[in-house]
Amino acid sequence: MRFEEEYQDILQNIEATTIEVYRELPELMDYDVADAVQLLAGQYVAEETKRFPPYANISERANRVLQAAKAVCEWRLGRNPLVSPEGEEVPAPQNSLSEIIACLKRIHKSVQYWTKQGGRQGYLKFVSQFL
Repeated sequence: MRFEEEYQDILQNIEATTIEVYRELPELMDYDVADAVQLLAGQYVAEETKRFPPYANISERANRVLQAAKAVCEWRLGRNPLVSPEGEEVPAPQNSLSEIIACLKRIHKSVQYWTKQGGRQGYLKFVSQFL
């Protein structure tokens, strides 16, 4: 089974939050997304290896993506509740830290690919077709 098929739900959760930010901030660029997911992956790698998390000075746009993606990742790790629009708590799937890291790294790779294919918003435009 391909990685994208096995972890489709996690990838879609993270990408959906990214597209929500993109719809609120049409000036969001692929490099903002790349910075956000790379930094978030680095933070989780640091946690997994019991090291200090990396520091990076990212743009406000990238920070919005990072915060949105982190909220979903924390929910998938079973750390924070997610509340539906109806006000009901959504059960957490309980994924592992290594699964979340792998998905963030896969998204980063996808951002790089689609930026090369479609320009500064290539990834965002490609993914937004499906969400």
